[in-house]
Amino acid sequence: MKSAACLMVLGCAAAFGQPHIENARMETRSVSGGFEATIRGIVAQQSAAAWIGYSVPIVPGDHQMCCWNNNVKCGCSLEPHDRDRVIVVANPNETVKLEGAKELVVLYRVENRQIGKIRTFTPDCNLDAGGLSFIWLNGVNSAESVRWLLTLAKDTSEGTHEELRKSDSATAALAMHADPSADQALEELVKTSQPEKIRRQAIFWLGNARGQRGYEIVSRVVREDPNDKIREHAVFALTENKDPRGLEVIASVAHNDKSPHVRGQALFWLAQRAGQKIAETAINDAIANDPETEVKKKAVFALTQMSAGEGVPLLIQVVRTNKNPEVRKQAMFWLGQSKDDRALSFIEEVLK
Repeated sequence: MKSAACLMVLGCAAAFGQPHIENARMETRSVSGGFEATIRGIVAQQSAAAWIGYSVPIVPGDHQMCCWNNNVKCGCSLEPHDRDRVIVVANPNETVKLEGAKELVVLYRVENRQIGKIRTFTPDCNLDAGGLSFIWLNGVNSAESVRWLLTLAKDTSEGTHEELRKSDSATAALAMHADPSADQALEELVKTSQPEKIRRQAIFWLGNARGQRGYEIVSRVVREDPNDKIREHAVFALTENKDPRGLEVIASVAHNDKSPHVRGQALFWLAQRAGQKIAETAINDAIANDPETEVKKKAVFALTQMSAGEGVPLLIQVVRTNKNPEVRKQAMFWLGQSKDDRALSFIEEVLK
């Protein structure tokens, strides 16, 4: 009986960069006259539902973009089924790859001469096309793919849910392109002239996927953007970036940002992501010197987020020494919530 569990599929290996595609009327074409002209031509002719796909080099990393069932990698159904979803898995004779994917698979669902959904996978993910036509494009230039996706990411003039979802998907797809032009495309989406939702999505992917260049762009946003919500979101994006300088920038935000809320959020993320020394220095500075009591209280809460109970001695110190009664009260409350033996001993001492 068909179910959402992984079903084993046997089949011959796909072409380089192309996933194994089941249940599809396959057609292969080559790019002619440029990528945008080619894909626009296909879309303009496609009234019935179909999928268009191609592969480009992916950003370095251990990427596996597929579907999962009980922590087991399955293939993905591109179309809904009348009954339970049928998912396919890799050929058991397929060679197991010991390194991350080298290519990104980009898919567009087309119907009524319009692009609807955009989905991304890695080539090791097997796909079920639900019986639709599937046009695979060879010879796609990565930079041209980025330019096309940038156009789709900006296309939110109607403001519908479907349009915004497509914009999000386009931004995520271009961010995974190895081509350096993806950095410029995301930087363009971050500009203050863009809608806030588009900017937030671009900032996230700059932090998450674009390495050093992403760090540089997001750091500039954190320092210079006039929008408090955008700066707050950029702080989170820096925590997703692997450049160690990002934590130093967040510590600077915790000390210098004009918004108390942004300073408080920076303290929270430092406690979550930074090493003890950086987090402790920034949080203690906020408790001692920030002009806003609410930021001081957020700094106290940030101490509870430090790993391995590292914040407990600092909370005890706050109760013993801080002159602000609201801050001491907050620290005492979180000590009572910690269930740490050191906190309980201190509370007993206070009660005596």
